Amino acid sequence: MFKKRLFQKAVNRNERHGKSSLSPDELNFRINVHYGIPSTASILAFDPIQRLLAVGTLDGRIKVIGGDNIEGLLISPKLLPLKYLEFLQNQGFIVSITSDNDIQVWSLERRSIACSLQWDSIVTAFSVINGSSFMYVGDEYGLMSVLKYDSDSGQLVRLPYQLSSDFLAEATGVPVSSGQPIVGILPQPYSSGNRVLIAYESGLIVLWDVVEAHPVVVRGDKVLQLKNKVCPPNDGVTDIVDDEPSLDLEEKEISALCWASTDGSILAMGYVDGDILFWNVSKDSSIKDQEAGMSPNVIKLQLSSSEKRLPVIVLHWLDNSKSSKHREGQLLIYGGDEIGSEEVVTVLSLEWSSGMEAVRCTGRTDLTLNGSFADMIIVPTAGTTGSNTNASLFVLSNPGCIRIYSSELQPGKDIPVSAVNFPATIPTVDPLITVAELFYVNGSTEGLGLEIAVASSTLTLPGNKRWPLTGGVINPLSHGKNYKVRRLYVAGYDDGSVRIWDVTYPVFSPLCVLTTEANSEDLVDSGGSLTTVDLCSSTLRLAVANKCGRVEIYKLCSSNETAIHFVTETKTEVRSSAQVQRPRCGAVFNLHKSGVLALKFINQGSRLIVVHESSRIAVVDVQSSSVAFITDYIQTSPVISVAYKAFEYEMAKKKSESAPKIPDRGEFIFVLTKEGSIYVIDGNNGSMISSRPIQLKKSTAISLHFIENQEAACSSVDEQQEKKDDILKNEPLPNADPRSEKCETEDHALDKNSSTLSLKELLVLVCCRDKLLIYPAKSVVQGQSKYIYKVKLSKPCCWTSVFRTDHVGGLAVFYQTGEMEIRSLPYLELVKEFSLLSQLRWNFKPNLERMISSAENLHIALANGSEVAFVSLLEGQNDFRILESLPSLHDEVLAAAANAAISISSDHKRKKRAHGILGGIVKGLRAPKPNNTMYRGSDSSADFGHLEEIFERNMILESLIADEPEAIELTIDDIDIDEPGPSSPAPSHELDKKTKDTKTERQKLFDDDAEIKPRVRTREEIISTYRKTEDASYAAGQAKNKLMERQEKLEKISRRTEDLQNGAENFASLANELVKAMENREVVSNIEAFY
Repeated sequence: MFKKRLFQKAVNRNERHGKSSLSPDELNFRINVHYGIPSTASILAFDPIQRLLAVGTLDGRIKVIGGDNIEGLLISPKLLPLKYLEFLQNQGFIVSITSDNDIQVWSLERRSIACSLQWDSIVTAFSVINGSSFMYVGDEYGLMSVLKYDSDSGQLVRLPYQLSSDFLAEATGVPVSSGQPIVGILPQPYSSGNRVLIAYESGLIVLWDVVEAHPVVVRGDKVLQLKNKVCPPNDGVTDIVDDEPSLDLEEKEISALCWASTDGSILAMGYVDGDILFWNVSKDSSIKDQEAGMSPNVIKLQLSSSEKRLPVIVLHWLDNSKSSKHREGQLLIYGGDEIGSEEVVTVLSLEWSSGMEAVRCTGRTDLTLNGSFADMIIVPTAGTTGSNTNASLFVLSNPGCIRIYSSELQPGKDIPVSAVNFPATIPTVDPLITVAELFYVNGSTEGLGLEIAVASSTLTLPGNKRWPLTGGVINPLSHGKNYKVRRLYVAGYDDGSVRIWDVTYPVFSPLCVLTTEANSEDLVDSGGSLTTVDLCSSTLRLAVANKCGRVEIYKLCSSNETAIHFVTETKTEVRSSAQVQRPRCGAVFNLHKSGVLALKFINQGSRLIVVHESSRIAVVDVQSSSVAFITDYIQTSPVISVAYKAFEYEMAKKKSESAPKIPDRGEFIFVLTKEGSIYVIDGNNGSMISSRPIQLKKSTAISLHFIENQEAACSSVDEQQEKKDDILKNEPLPNADPRSEKCETEDHALDKNSSTLSLKELLVLVCCRDKLLIYPAKSVVQGQSKYIYKVKLSKPCCWTSVFRTDHVGGLAVFYQTGEMEIRSLPYLELVKEFSLLSQLRWNFKPNLERMISSAENLHIALANGSEVAFVSLLEGQNDFRILESLPSLHDEVLAAAANAAISISSDHKRKKRAHGILGGIVKGLRAPKPNNTMYRGSDSSADFGHLEEIFERNMILESLIADEPEAIELTIDDIDIDEPGPSSPAPSHELDKKTKDTKTERQKLFDDDAEIKPRVRTREEIISTYRKTEDASYAAGQAKNKLMERQEKLEKISRRTEDLQNGAENFASLANELVKAMENREVVSNIEAFY
């Protein structure tokens, strides 16, 4: 209680100045920048117009990658795998389907979900009509539905158009087992969306014309008479072999399919048993011929002659055909090989004549994978048109690795394949990152030598091909006239190199790569992975150190100096080096053979603290390239944290003889060891201030920070100038060597101010794995273990950082569980909690805290696997959070230009088609008949307006209504019940004509293509029926007879009405039974949902 009162007294002046504590409303977690491919990546998609690549994951994230280091991360609220992912091409939207069948439409402009629709059954097939906003969805019950995204309303609309398996079975005449799921939906290329291929798990294939509403091609025989079979060897050229005349499809299930021609005339299908069949769907064959065993053109292909083979998982076709008569290309296959064989992607080079009369395999190549296969996609090179020979293959493997294969495939030759790994904006795996820090640059950056070192980083593929990903638009703010470098991200690697990026705006720019080139005979340990880095924001000096104890100091500003100082513990050597157009090394220190744990610039960059693994601490003079002092006092435990301060010490009036001798003014270095010992060293000569270090009881120390008294800070530092300078508070990353311990350093306001603080105006915060302790700085200097405040932590802590807002400070505490707490200073009250790893969807890994760095305004940089994320926790921060500075993932100018080109192309084709028709009429109505077998129009220039009206029809409901008898409204006079013929019979030829007309009308009633029209009576028929020659009495008698006949008709109508009523009841009962029978297939439920 007494300690708490002392603590409150020490900070009560803060409250008198109206400084409020940190509030939860001031905190908000946000991912500002994300680079790298997630380790859980599982599916790929590509927009050929916008040139964007999308990578879906198993945890609900979508990574969008464009050109010029433009990357974006979309995070779904559902932490579920994505099983389908496609672009709405050139529209700025991505459609994804999660494992729980939630269909989500993402807006690239807003980087969020525009709308979503929960599907009521398991989605087993999905496809988007290229260039449109229409989508096909196939489900587990064999029902194909149509969706449309309405960008005006921002809604995903379910259209009435549906095709069930029963409906297609009736339309095709081929029986389909009830409940057969759809395994593939492929819109036919060059059909303007008019045709779609539907594949069922049982093997049935239907090419459906949505305009004409009838099947064009039906495949899926139970027993096929094979035309030929191809078994490609590992090398050489293979001709057709005909050793298996028939194939039983009874038990074959489809597992993959793709078009094997650009015009959609050949279909490649993979099966669960490893077989691959090529189907010629350019022309249909009658069902009678199929039942008789006369199969259409079918080719069977096997990758292995083994009986047990892997299922064919993925198929892609790369077409290289130069004419319609001679086709060639490459079939890319994952699966289909012998069980137990190496996991590869197989590339087969095939060629055949028109109609698949002769097929040859001219080459085979197996592409090895870096990890387990996830997905692959063919990406055409930017700027290419027509042939796909310049396309590249993107293969995704786990964990999050994309390998790009680019090749010129020549038939009859070996397949030369060159491959590169997907280039990372910030490499983390190749080479392996070992340390990284985020630094703020103070003051002017004019003359920054980095600008000279910036090189053109235009990406290319092997063979000097253009890089295919060029999408996105960089914000003009990133290249304005008043642009200045404000933030740098510095990373060190296991190969000894250093990479520097300008991270002032969300699109990072690589500035330079520093490699070790300075060598000396006495400095043999020039290699080794880097362990720590530090940057002086005022002098722009960069210090890097490795695990061999070597420390290098670079000048990032432009300099004409060519001398390099090599300094050891015993001597100094000066050598000259060639002038280079990049930051150059000015000094190299090798004072001890143990690895360096921490580096810390002090005295505005004039001196540098070097902490070794052996707990040896050295202070070097940077300006003179000399050693100020080396201390060996600390040998009990590894140093974990170092902090520096300049003080004024008020001497006591009565001085005890046993009290330590403390200078009244000086520079102190606070050293914290892993076991919890706190040492204070004189920063001028390296002597120990107190012989009695503070020792924490049974604690593992993490870091040490200073908490300044706010009143003193306000009186010595102009807050507005401090905000304008925007100086970095540095928390260096730990040593990357697993044998060493993390060491943190602390930067402070006094490094940028000439004034000093009194010891009693400062508090020392010691962070341990299980608790937080606050000491008066005076007690620490005197060696008194008297803390004034203590907070126990519920979880093991692994990293901490102190930050400051405009008016208050706080502490960020990161736990081993991946959670982060924000606590207020100085009372350490809990303000808000964040689940850092759950927000990023990362898995916690050992030593993850080594890859965390922070700035004083709570910008945090994290690296995990192949991902690097920059997050901010303060609400309303400027910097990364400027919405206008974010790059655009959708190029509206390019979209408008593409739409205009498509419109012009469509108008040109329409005029050309109209001119052809008019020319045929002029030539005597002998224009050539259009070939309806295959469409030749380009989908990219297609007009999909006609599909809107077609998809508003409900095909299933229309078929049910067509089966019901048409209701005819009759009047009493129109009913002819046993009525005798006319009194004056018509001539015999008229009767024959009437009979013939009646027969013709009956035939027309059952003819779907004919239209029923009313028959016009002849003059003779009218005269014989209505002309009366009898007298008035006869007419009265006829009227009486008519009344009696009318009464009889009414009685008969009454009886027939009862019969019809009974029939209607029977029909209703039958309809109810039909509804119950159809409920399992959910056809009726879909119809009722529409109405």
